[in-house]
Amino acid sequence: MTGSSGAELDARLARVLTREVHPAITAFAQGLARENDAAGDAAVLFYGSNLRTGSLDGVLDYYLLLPGPAEKGLWPRVSYREWEHEGETLRAKIAAMSLAKFAEACRGDTLDTTIWARFVQPCALVHAGSADVEGQVLAALGQAARTAARLAAACGPVSGTEEEFWRALFRATYKAELRVEKPGREDSILQANAAHFAGLLPAALAAQGIAVESEAGGVIRPDLSPALRSSVLRWWNRRRRLGKPLNIARLLRAARTFDGAGRYAAWKVERHTGIHIPMTPWREAHPVLAAPGVVWQLWREGKLR
Repeated sequence: MTGSSGAELDARLARVLTREVHPAITAFAQGLARENDAAGDAAVLFYGSNLRTGSLDGVLDYYLLLPGPAEKGLWPRVSYREWEHEGETLRAKIAAMSLAKFAEACRGDTLDTTIWARFVQPCALVHAGSADVEGQVLAALGQAARTAARLAAACGPVSGTEEEFWRALFRATYKAELRVEKPGREDSILQANAAHFAGLLPAALAAQGIAVESEAGGVIRPDLSPALRSSVLRWWNRRRRLGKPLNIARLLRAARTFDGAGRYAAWKVERHTGIHIPMTPWREAHPVLAAPGVVWQLWREGKLR
């Protein structure tokens, strides 16, 4: 049986600080922080498949966490950037929000279903303005693990392998969000990050005083009382019902506020079709209005069915 100590979870979080990334990834993160925070209190998280592979190809994913009060309304603010590194064009998608709102979302205090589900997965803290900021980010990531583990225990089987609990969690969050995921996406996440998830569920449950019984064959049984299970599922059902409407609202907002959306879309089109889309100033300023012309060009060249 696991105890209630959070020492194992804390040790896991410490790895976020020591995870190695390419120097170019760190340098760009530091530049983002300088551009957006004159006081030097920003933090930057790096995540996604490039963290696992170490590749600079594709789009690099960053979360820029800024000082100040928690936002109201829709967040985060998303932008796309390109820069030259040793003769190679690197690309990044940056989600920016306050560290206060990030921590709130990790605790599960918001209606959002994306932050804690994303950051129970591996990430690296590639920049922190101070030791205090570093501690705040690590505390938020610990809360993301606790939030995800509670729901995994509540919507998963009474007893099962860790993978079965995590699989139930990711299936639930994918269904709640407006996103297209291939069947079995949760399996690929667990397989690609097997070392990260091994032992994480018991550690995150123990850190919040929920004991876990170990049974034969790698099976575990979280000691979730009926009252706690019902409470967690009520919490989840509200967020599940609002998940898709919230995603739609964010997509509509992104259509107006995504900085660099035109360049990002043009790069995606060229990557998947081989067709270069010249980025004129008008297309850069009006990506939504420019979209029909791009679609017509793709259809004319036989790239759309």
